Amino acid sequence: MSQLRRPLILSLCLVVAGCNAGASGPSGPAGEPIRIGAVFPLGGSAGQLAGYELHGVRIAADMVNADGGVAGRPIQLEVRDVRSAADAAAAMASLQKEGIQVVIGAYGSDLSIAASRAADAAGLVYWEAGAVADRLTGRGLPMVFRVGATGNNLGSNSATFAATELASRLGRATGELRVAIVAADDAYAASVADAAAATSATFDMPVVARATYSLVIPDWSGLMQELAGARPDVVILASHIPDGIAFRRAMLSSGLQVGALIGSTMAECDPDFAGELGAAAIGIFASDRPTGGFQPDALGSGARAVYDRFAQAWGSPPIKDEDSGYGDDAEYTISGPAESASAAATEEALSGFTAAWALFHDVLPAPAAARGLDAQAIAAAANRVDLPTGSLPNGAGLRFSSDQASLGQNERAVAVIWQWQAVRTYSFVWPATFATGPIGFVPLP
Repeated sequence: MSQLRRPLILSLCLVVAGCNAGASGPSGPAGEPIRIGAVFPLGGSAGQLAGYELHGVRIAADMVNADGGVAGRPIQLEVRDVRSAADAAAAMASLQKEGIQVVIGAYGSDLSIAASRAADAAGLVYWEAGAVADRLTGRGLPMVFRVGATGNNLGSNSATFAATELASRLGRATGELRVAIVAADDAYAASVADAAAATSATFDMPVVARATYSLVIPDWSGLMQELAGARPDVVILASHIPDGIAFRRAMLSSGLQVGALIGSTMAECDPDFAGELGAAAIGIFASDRPTGGFQPDALGSGARAVYDRFAQAWGSPPIKDEDSGYGDDAEYTISGPAESASAAATEEALSGFTAAWALFHDVLPAPAAARGLDAQAIAAAANRVDLPTGSLPNGAGLRFSSDQASLGQNERAVAVIWQWQAVRTYSFVWPATFATGPIGFVPLP
């Protein structure tokens, strides 16, 4: 998910402008392609992981087309390379001019927020494939939808996991478990921290410290002193990759001891975290979206069949970078459910595929059959979908919120807790339906 990766070269052929088919109207005759805009940053620091996400979207389109398309019409992606929020409005205007009614994107939260705002203003449906910032679906925009998890989900999961699983292992009643919440000074981390604090309150867990650090010049020594004075049992951390690694190193240097450290995505679930820290990562938890290789029982039979087709189509990661944790040339060798499973995909790929599959397979058929594939009809169809948990290939269900504070957010999105349990080796440990191993290393070594 992080946009802090180093630049790389994409070996997957990502076509910037799609096929040059003429623009079709919202309905279109049977057999004429349904053209879907796809807006992603295809280069720069975000290029690799955004490329995984787009590849998942492409696989969903290919699978739907192999099954006969949507009401007999194939999906055709019109890809735009959009790398900054400043370019989002122009991209949406271009897609609107070509008669496109729905746009999927855009990997990173800052870009997704700008792209979704521009799409909604242009009267287009915007369909998020991966970004987690709460603000995306917190603006009451009726044409914006997100299938995947939010920062709120990740922070809430961290606190729920602490209350339901860690308190007893640390010999504490839930109301006695002392929680500290630490976040980087940006909107993403703040949304995770806010959710962790709110969920802690519902369990009557005391939040004994809440700290924010600068991403530019973090004061690790001062932060460690503050945490030592608060004496937390559990620390919930919302960070990015380099600062997440630096936080753990500062903990060790200061001698700060806690019962558990839970990172909410970004750093702690990244291969570089375990790669850089080695044994110092063992025991640390991460709250994140599912990647491939989770417990098969999390899926219904239909979703399992879809996931298996996706995994076969994915094969091995199509994008390789010697500085990343993925691909044959990865700097670090990581072991875990995704690496052990046959052709299991990255979380970005699974997120992109799941979001696109929900759009192409579960939303578009009804308006397509009624020859009403305009943006308003697509949005109305999305709001009618009601799928139970386990129906989508990442284990989620699908029902979009009608609450203005979370309008268009999937209320049945899923997130998981995993743990580094040996050097560069992890397991999914919670919830039980996803778990591939037991919870261990509590208290934290």
